[in-house]
Amino acid sequence: MRFPSSIFVSVSLFTAETTAALYLSSTYRSAGDQIWQGLTLLFTLVPSVLVQLTLTFIHRDLSRDRPLILLLHILQLGPIVRCLEAFCIYGSVGRVEEPYVSITRKKQMPRRGQAEEVERQVGQAEGKLFTHRAAFARTSVIQAFLGSAPQLTLQLYICVLQQGVSIGRGTLMVISLLSIVYGALRCNILAIKIKYDDYEVDVRPMAYVCIFLWRSFEIATRVVVLVLFSSVLQLWILPVVLLNFLVFFLYPWILFWQSHSPFPENIEKTLTRVGTTIVLCMLTFLYAGINMFCWSAVQVKLSDPDLINKSQNWYRMAVYYMLRFVENASLLLLWYIHKTDIYKFICAPLLVLQLLVAYAIAIFFMLVFYQFCHPCRRLFSSSMTQGLWDCSSLLCLMCSSGSPQNRPMVKEAPTPSAPKESASQRPHDTASDSTDDMPNDTTYDMLNDTTFDTPNEMDSNIGGGINGNISHGVPCTV
Repeated sequence: MRFPSSIFVSVSLFTAETTAALYLSSTYRSAGDQIWQGLTLLFTLVPSVLVQLTLTFIHRDLSRDRPLILLLHILQLGPIVRCLEAFCIYGSVGRVEEPYVSITRKKQMPRRGQAEEVERQVGQAEGKLFTHRAAFARTSVIQAFLGSAPQLTLQLYICVLQQGVSIGRGTLMVISLLSIVYGALRCNILAIKIKYDDYEVDVRPMAYVCIFLWRSFEIATRVVVLVLFSSVLQLWILPVVLLNFLVFFLYPWILFWQSHSPFPENIEKTLTRVGTTIVLCMLTFLYAGINMFCWSAVQVKLSDPDLINKSQNWYRMAVYYMLRFVENASLLLLWYIHKTDIYKFICAPLLVLQLLVAYAIAIFFMLVFYQFCHPCRRLFSSSMTQGLWDCSSLLCLMCSSGSPQNRPMVKEAPTPSAPKESASQRPHDTASDSTDDMPNDTTYDMLNDTTFDTPNEMDSNIGGGINGNISHGVPCTV
C-alpha cells in the first residue's frame, strides 16, 4: 500500500497558507490597511469553508453519528483531522486482519498487443485510503483556484503598488504559487485516472516534473500579466475578468442546452432538484476559476452521466492556448502603452518579451508531457502534435479562404451521387479518445466512497463508476 504522501502535502500547504495569510492580515491591520486586510481574510476563509464542506459531504458525515468530527470541521480543522485519520488507517494495515476483501480488475497498458487484465485483492483499509486521497485531491483543487490564485494576484498587486516585498507577503506569495501549481498537478492526475479508469495508471517522476514546469510557467505568467494590466487600467480589469469567467461558466451550460439531454439526477440520491442545481453551479464555478488561470485538464460535460468529458479533444486545447496567448499579448501591449512612472526602473520591452517566452515555454513542456511522458499515451488515437498541426492548418485555411482575393471561382456542375458509406468504412475520429469504444469492465473506482459498514455495502460499491455519489459527480474540476 502506498504511503499517503499526497494527503500530507495537501494538508501542509493548506495549513501553511492559512497561517501565513492570518499573520499578514494582522500586519495590514497594524498598518491601518483595512481593505487589504479584508481581502486577504476573504481569500483565506471562503476556500477554507468550501474545503470543510467538501470533506464533510464526500465522507457523508451528516448521515453518521460523528458530532466531534463535525465540530472540528466547523472550527476549520477538518483537513488536519482527516490527515490524522488517514495516517492511522495506514499504520493499522497488517496489524488487524481484514474482515473481508474484494477482487478488483484493472488492465495493464498495452505494449505488444492487447492489454491484459489483472486481478488484485483490495482490503477495507485500502479502500478507505482511496476515499481520503480522492477527497484531498478535490480539496487541493478548490484551495488552489478559489483561494490561492486570487490571493497570489492580490498580494502581487499590493507589491507593485507599494514597490516593495515584505517578508510576510513574500512568504505568502511563494506558498500560494506552490499551492496553485500543486492543485493544477492534482487536476491533471485526477483527469487521467477518471478518463482511463479501466487501466492501471502508473505516473512516472518525469511526468510529474513536466507537469510541474508546465503549470509553473503558465500560472506565473498569467498572474503577472493580470497584475501588470490591472496596475495601470484598474477599471478595465473588471470587464476582462468577468468576460473570462462568464464564458467558461456558461460554456458547459450552453452545450448542455444544445444537447437536449435530461437534467442530471444521479449525482446524489438524497439531493433534491434545487440541491443538484446548486452542486452543478458550484462545479461550473470551479471549472471557470481553473480556466481563468490555466487549462483545465478535466472538461465538464453536464449531458454525460459522469459529468466529465472523457474524450481527449486536441482542437479545444489548441484553440484555448492560441486565444490565451493572444489575450496575454494584448494585455501586455495595453500595459506597455499606458504604463506609469512606477515602472521607470524596468525595461518594459524586455519584460514583455520575457513573459511571452515564459508562456511559450509552458506550452513546450505541455507538448513534451503529452508526447513523451503521459502514462496513457499508447491509448491515444492520434498524437497531440498531429492534432495541434491539423488545428493550425484548419485555422490558416479558414483565414486564407475568408479573404475575397483568395476565393477560387468554382463552376457549378452536376455530380453523380456517391453511395453512402457504411459504419465500418467511416474514418475514425482522431480528435476523440480511443478508450470510448472499449468495454466497461468491472473495476475498482479509486474515487468512490469506500467507507463501508458491511461486506454487502462494499460489494455494491465496487465498480460503481463515477456516477454513484458526490465524489464522482463533483470532480476536481472538482
